[in-house]
Amino acid sequence: MNDPQNDVDSLTGTTGLFDAGNRRAFIKTALGTGFAAAVLPVCAQTMIKTDTVGLTAGEVSIVVNGQKVPAYRAQPEGKTNLPVILVLSEIFGVHEHIADVARRFAKLGYLAIAPDLFVRQGNPAAYPTIAELNKEIISKVPDAQVLGDIDAYIAWAKDNNGDIDKVGINGFCWGGRFVWLYSAHNPKVKAGVAWYGRLVGEKSALMPQFPIDIAPTLKVPVLGLYGGKDGGIPVATVEQMKEVLQKAGNKSAFVVFPNSGHAFHADYRPSYVEADAKDGWQRAIAWFKSHGVA
Repeated sequence: MNDPQNDVDSLTGTTGLFDAGNRRAFIKTALGTGFAAAVLPVCAQTMIKTDTVGLTAGEVSIVVNGQKVPAYRAQPEGKTNLPVILVLSEIFGVHEHIADVARRFAKLGYLAIAPDLFVRQGNPAAYPTIAELNKEIISKVPDAQVLGDIDAYIAWAKDNNGDIDKVGINGFCWGGRFVWLYSAHNPKVKAGVAWYGRLVGEKSALMPQFPIDIAPTLKVPVLGLYGGKDGGIPVATVEQMKEVLQKAGNKSAFVVFPNSGHAFHADYRPSYVEADAKDGWQRAIAWFKSHGVA
């Protein structure tokens, strides 16, 4: 399976016990609120909280192939012709942390869109364990569906104050893998930032390719941010990806943080490493700006 094991690894050592009732109490229905039950407990003391002052923020939706696909959108209030950033979530969906990341981008002048890419399969917040979430939702999501939904939201951005000649894509874990795949799917993307997105894996009918497979023809520059202690993404696979990209003449780059494991940017989880998260964020912003997404 794709990235769920990485999320299991990053939760190892979590403190506190939560029964099913307590877990369910954290579940909310609106995008950008609450957390998936499977990710609890949440480390509220380290969470970054970005306000909406000066922003237009909240849920929007479009219809893709007859299916309503919601997204959390944040952008500077009253502004037009904005550079666009797609924010792709972990397996836990579009919760408070992902919405906050969208607001962080919006505060920097972006139209940030975090689409619910699991909407056809179900609500990640409803499952109390990683195993159930993986079985009931993640394993059933086709790559082609995800790529099509992102296509549709870029088209939406064009009609909603976005400049689609300045599109970047940022994703975490499960979403990090799709940063690579979507950058190959849509070469009009200016740049991507993949936070600990899996690079190799077992293919299936729903997941016919991994980033290593598209690397020889990838044109879009992607910044890969990885943890040296990530038990689910060996540094050897990062080196493998780097070698293929270099041979292809692609200008992507990698930073491996030796003191971090998986999900080091997730400030609501025990895996959070503040120094590396802040360093990675600054590198991500600089990467987008240096490649015309500003």
